[in-house]
Amino acid sequence: MGIETISIIIALVLSIILHEVAHGYAANWLGDPTARLAGRLTLNPISHIDPLGSIVVPGLLFFSGVPFLFGWAKPVPYNPYNLKNQRWGEAIVAFAGPGTNLLLALIFGIFIHFGATTGILSLATLQLASYIVFINVLLALFNLIPFPPLDGSKVLDALLPYRARIAYQKLAHFTARHSLAVTLIFIFIIVNFLWKYIAAGVFVIATLFTGLAPHEFLQLLNV
Repeated sequence: MGIETISIIIALVLSIILHEVAHGYAANWLGDPTARLAGRLTLNPISHIDPLGSIVVPGLLFFSGVPFLFGWAKPVPYNPYNLKNQRWGEAIVAFAGPGTNLLLALIFGIFIHFGATTGILSLATLQLASYIVFINVLLALFNLIPFPPLDGSKVLDALLPYRARIAYQKLAHFTARHSLAVTLIFIFIIVNFLWKYIAAGVFVIATLFTGLAPHEFLQLLNV
């Protein structure tokens, strides 16, 4: 395992952890202390490891030669009934994760733009920053897919009219009961059918954040 792969894994782990911690801080800000009391407002990876999402799925992707690594951490617990804003609270908590990933991508995108225009940063530093941008935009877009239990489903749920929301919540309950099977099927669909569309969206946003041309960003990723 080379230094490049290790760098990608570290960037992925930290990005996922910050994603989950953001959910917890948003819930705590809205009046629910569940995540804080459970000790989940921490950057300690051990507190956030999910066997399937943190070990099995990334491992399968790595050894299958898929051109990207992906995974997730153990969801941060929260009690929606404790949230001050009952109408939009869950949507705010849900969006906090992808929103944090987009913010990280923007910060490192500006960093890349500064480094590329001034020439004071090494190629290795710019490459690591490009991995962070790519991973965080990917995490944001993936999690905003409006399919339960992804964050996008909570955002869409808040936007739907009452009757549509009830039907949508039935879908959420079904996926919760069959979470493992649904997760594996969903990953199969993503890898085989939706990846090219997600990747296109990732590169559009990444080039906007970095100010680089698409081919320049691809060169940094060493693709």
